[in-house]
Amino acid sequence: MPAPLDLDQLATFVAIADTGSFTRAADEVHRTQSAVSMQMRRLEERIGKPLFEKDGRSNRLTEDGERLLLYARRLLRLNRETLAAFDDKSLEGSVRIGMPDDYAERFLPEIMARFSRSNPRVELSVLCEPTSNLIHHIRQGNLDLALVTDQEQSEVVRREPLLWVSSANHSTHEREILPMAFGRPTCNWRRIACEALNEMNREYRILFTSFSATVICAAVLSGVAISVLPECALRPGMRVLGERDGFPPLPDCRIGLMRGRTSQTEVVEALARHVAESLDNISVPLAGGEAESFDFAAVTPHRLRRGKRLRPSQVLPGW
Repeated sequence: MPAPLDLDQLATFVAIADTGSFTRAADEVHRTQSAVSMQMRRLEERIGKPLFEKDGRSNRLTEDGERLLLYARRLLRLNRETLAAFDDKSLEGSVRIGMPDDYAERFLPEIMARFSRSNPRVELSVLCEPTSNLIHHIRQGNLDLALVTDQEQSEVVRREPLLWVSSANHSTHEREILPMAFGRPTCNWRRIACEALNEMNREYRILFTSFSATVICAAVLSGVAISVLPECALRPGMRVLGERDGFPPLPDCRIGLMRGRTSQTEVVEALARHVAESLDNISVPLAGGEAESFDFAAVTPHRLRRGKRLRPSQVLPGW
């Protein structure tokens, strides 16, 4: 049976990937640079593949190195969760987090599973409301953490393209007057889309307004309206519209964390770390043919690094 991988070597490997430097990684893992280099030579021998290649004066990951990075992150996270699960001094208490319902549907299962495994004695309360409401709750002390959209005062933990979407089974986007489904007037995506439509001199009419992503998606899937959604909110049966359809690219959606005033700093920071790691572990659909299906757990993009952008006019199959 092959010998198991060394977690210390994997931790150093991840540090190199995150810092982009053997020298900075050595500082982070509290080792000398020569010790770090030795660890990586041993890891390459264990894997049987080169993990780094020269890029000018620096080293960058090879294709095999990128593959290993996905597994290394998972193994290190699982190691932390395992140790926490058997820690008699594990955190206790309660923590309150809020997020819009479209983020909750896509991200919350991973966040809850990861956090509860590591912190079985902590009660997690979840509130689903629009970003504007969540900011108010944070300022009023009603939430400890909030996952919000495009707020300068937040810590950005993920970026995703904002996309024009229509029904795959209807030609709604070809109508002379575009029927639109948006969030409430304070919604930033609504403002961005309306500004883009005005610049295009494209006539449109807002038919549906709701802070609920379920309502907006229902309007799109039924073919009665088109909308704009981040990549994480796309659903089977939707079609991504692009420049060939007459729709210009939109700015990226920045997903960030806001912290409230709390005395339970340790618990809140633990949840914040799990949120960031969970969003790092969740992938988006990759471009592919109409017959292709997508496994969200199969790909792990680096935090803040977008996955491969969907092709315009691509139809999303069942997941």
